Amino acid sequence: MKLLPSDRISRLAFGLAFATALGVAGCSRPEAPQEPVRSVKVLTVGVDRLESGQEFAGEVRPRVESRLGFRVAGKIIRRQAELGQRVKAGQVLAQLDAQDYQLAADAARAQVAAAATNRDLAAADFKRYAALKEQNFISGAELERRETTLKAAQAQFDQARAQLAAQGNQARYTSLVADVSGVITAIEAEPGQVVTAGMPVVRIAQDGPRDVVFSVPEDKVAGVKPASEVTVRLWADSHMLAGKVREVAASADPVTRTYQVKVGLEADAAPALGATVSVTPRALDHAGTHVIKLPTSALRKEGSGTAVWVLDKATMTVASQPVQIATADGNEAVVGAGLQPGMLVVSAGVHVLSPGQKVAIYQEKTAQSAAVAAQDAARNVLTATGVAHAATLPAR
Repeated sequence: MKLLPSDRISRLAFGLAFATALGVAGCSRPEAPQEPVRSVKVLTVGVDRLESGQEFAGEVRPRVESRLGFRVAGKIIRRQAELGQRVKAGQVLAQLDAQDYQLAADAARAQVAAAATNRDLAAADFKRYAALKEQNFISGAELERRETTLKAAQAQFDQARAQLAAQGNQARYTSLVADVSGVITAIEAEPGQVVTAGMPVVRIAQDGPRDVVFSVPEDKVAGVKPASEVTVRLWADSHMLAGKVREVAASADPVTRTYQVKVGLEADAAPALGATVSVTPRALDHAGTHVIKLPTSALRKEGSGTAVWVLDKATMTVASQPVQIATADGNEAVVGAGLQPGMLVVSAGVHVLSPGQKVAIYQEKTAQSAAVAAQDAARNVLTATGVAHAATLPAR
């Protein structure tokens, strides 16, 4: 029997060992990797105070704002009113081309003259026939006909006079005159434009009391009632004014689904028209009330409601806890129900957790870095001290 060389024997043994290892590895199942323990930020639920009340953005508007237009149609030839101009009652704001109306008035005046001539002629005729009747030269029926002719002529004269007055009014209507004192808030027509009767040309805000107009959602409108007190804060200089609710809309806006509220202000204390203000109804002002607040990062949507993750410190696992959000206070949410003081709530990383999952409390890297830096500094000090001490020893 021929013996194999030693190198061939070693190679054959290595191959058999490698094949056996592959077979064993193929038959055994790999262990499932364990899910890593996630680090989460937590906070302890406590009682806090509301910092802000129910504020609504509002705008200062005039109590009465009129859209003025010509009472006749025509072409605008001049507009004296300008945006923001203060006008007085009786001041001319714009004018139409009055030529056609002047011609119509002249025609009506001529008709009055003709009717007056016919009336005078009928009156003279009636007077003459009345004298003849007294002398029994004519019958009574003839005199009655003359009297009827006089009455018809008088009626035509009255009609012509009325038409002349109407045409005169039409001519005067070609001048748009301010009926109240106020401020021009809008210009809706320009010179050269042909307008119809009643078409708005200028908008004027009447002098007097002002209103602050704002909108409230449906769930808050019940707390805002007429004659209730509100606080108005000017956005420009934070000046505070007191007002009362004057009007609450009976139906919601079809687009925003909010209710419009008007707050009355006195004219002497009212800010400028169009100013932006913040309105706080006294009935909805809960500033200083003790509540539970959470950052919005701790909230998540669960089904049709809102929930948070509550940490069980004994088992270091999280469980889902439904909560009810009452309102917002700045950038925080006010919890109405579902939590008690002392609970641990996950404040970050809520969307990557599952019920019963083990977690670890996140430690700030800055604190760890500071501790490591302190240890390194202490070690460097000790090293430097040892080196300095070794340098002072005498040489042997």
